[in-house]
Amino acid sequence: MSQSKAAESVGAEQSVTASGSEVRALCLDLGRRAKAAAQVLRSVDTGQKNRALLRLAELILQSTTPILAANAQDVQQGQARGLSAAMVDRLLLTEKRLADLAAAVRQVAALPDPVGEVAQLRRRENGLLVGRMRIPLGVVMMVYEARPGVTVDAAALCVKSGNACVLRGGSEAHRSNVVLGQLVQQALVEAGLPADGVLVVPNTDREVILELLKLESYIDLAIPRGGEGLIRFVAENARVPVIKHYQGICHLFIDKSADLDVALRIAANSKVSRPGVCNALETLLCHREVAEKFLPQLAAKLPEVELRGDETTCRLVARAVGAQPRDWDTEFLALILAVRVVEDLDAALAHIAQHGSQHTASIVTQDYAASQRFLREVDASCVLVNASTRFNDGGELGLGAEIGISTTKLHAFGPMGLYELTTQKFIVYGDGQVRG
Repeated sequence: MSQSKAAESVGAEQSVTASGSEVRALCLDLGRRAKAAAQVLRSVDTGQKNRALLRLAELILQSTTPILAANAQDVQQGQARGLSAAMVDRLLLTEKRLADLAAAVRQVAALPDPVGEVAQLRRRENGLLVGRMRIPLGVVMMVYEARPGVTVDAAALCVKSGNACVLRGGSEAHRSNVVLGQLVQQALVEAGLPADGVLVVPNTDREVILELLKLESYIDLAIPRGGEGLIRFVAENARVPVIKHYQGICHLFIDKSADLDVALRIAANSKVSRPGVCNALETLLCHREVAEKFLPQLAAKLPEVELRGDETTCRLVARAVGAQPRDWDTEFLALILAVRVVEDLDAALAHIAQHGSQHTASIVTQDYAASQRFLREVDASCVLVNASTRFNDGGELGLGAEIGISTTKLHAFGPMGLYELTTQKFIVYGDGQVRG
């Protein structure tokens, strides 16, 4: 598919009002096409998949102009609709972000292919050789808001892991998603793979999501990525399995043994580098023995951040405002930080257990025993020692990219990469055994 054809799609309508029967027909068609493509992709060799991904990276860099033109229209419309600053930031594409997308696709291509990997081969007493082989899930459905980069990340990860995917982005990013989806399909076709391996849903009506979520015969897994309302909508209406990621209420604990210069650097990066993303810091907990020194320094270093603190924080930082009970359970996605002074590590762990969302938690400490206890006891998909919460990201953790961050534990916990998009089947080698 040429760049000019991709550009032509920019002016397309974002949503086509359709009758119930038309929606059902559309969804059945998408499901059937995706399942047929998945049957092909599950047995494609690694080299062919990598050729498609490397071509996709090239096409992204070659198509900067039409992609950014489509995205500019999406951003303009989003701002006119009153999207929040955090949502606009997620929606925005830039030359650097496109370069980063292309680099992520190349990283996925460079990763080992998990499909076909055999492990745990053991000889049974009856002579059977029993093992497990890693296989694709089948058809993965993504439902997401803003973030047109998800179109590329999801496509790259699904193709490399041998899955087909159905991508239903939000109306706010539809133009961007269409252009990127066409580039993905072009790369697939040029590599000799079915274009239907990656399908961008052309209709952004919510009824389409409902119909797709009923397709148990075609969709193997649904992954919603966006606000809590969207995720709950998908989870409550799905007949297919769902991987959920409700909130990123990320915590940072400054222990009494912390190097405060390191703590300031980590707190600043965690909060302000990109406040509108799910791995941004939302609650800072500070040990009482260092609070008097650390919190005024924090306030000085982050003058643009509104601090909502407990009584001790408000006493130590004049500009802090009193935190409300709901603040400890809020994913602000903005330049707002909840701050609490705690008595000790026990109190910090208790706070995270009560208010965390199983997403990300970090401790700044020079006490090895404290760090190990924090790692063991915090129930989160990523727990860090002396590092920013922003590292809970598929690319930063070596996955190349991620299809989402799961805060549930079945069947994945944390950033989902290639291995999380596969499962295992048993394989058995025999030489004529029968069961008695």
